[in-house]
Amino acid sequence: MADIKTIPPRSGAGFTLDKGQTLTVIDPEGRQVSDLLAYNRADVREAISSGRTLDYASRLYLTTGDLLYSNRSNVMLEIVSDDVGRHDFLLTPCSKETFAIIYGDTDPHRGCFGNLAEALAPWDIEPDQIPVAFNCFMNVPINGETGTFTVEPPLSKAGDTIVFRAAMDLVIGMTACSALQSNGGSFKPIQYRID
Repeated sequence: MADIKTIPPRSGAGFTLDKGQTLTVIDPEGRQVSDLLAYNRADVREAISSGRTLDYASRLYLTTGDLLYSNRSNVMLEIVSDDVGRHDFLLTPCSKETFAIIYGDTDPHRGCFGNLAEALAPWDIEPDQIPVAFNCFMNVPINGETGTFTVEPPLSKAGDTIVFRAAMDLVIGMTACSALQSNGGSFKPIQYRID
């Protein structure tokens, strides 16, 4: 079995995933979100797309058996197992601006956006190429009547996982999310394994 790697709290990582490999995202302590991005390694202008994926799935909450599509309507990842069943694919990675606007922080953290930008820079992926991420374990209940939503603590427990299989050679960006509201009020690590 492959080594488990740890992303420290409020940080990110970038790595490659080959077609056919699986990526297991692990919440080691529980109630911690991980923003996940995917890019076509052969052409990083092709990236994971919330809009395409949700359009084809016809629902907002994705889980085992669902496919994550690119902006070019190609399958990038398949969810092959999922302990939690509640993830978000609507909200963009948190940023310095997020913390200033939502929390009123006067010296805001660079957030998942800044962490992803740094982690993906070795592949010449620029900040403006960062789309909405697939937010593993993020719990965003939506009122079907009004369309309003809230960000609640994740439903994930210590050791819960979601497993993806790569449908193409990918560059992956992942974080241990930096937003207090998203993580039940504390910052924890995220782990991952490639098989």
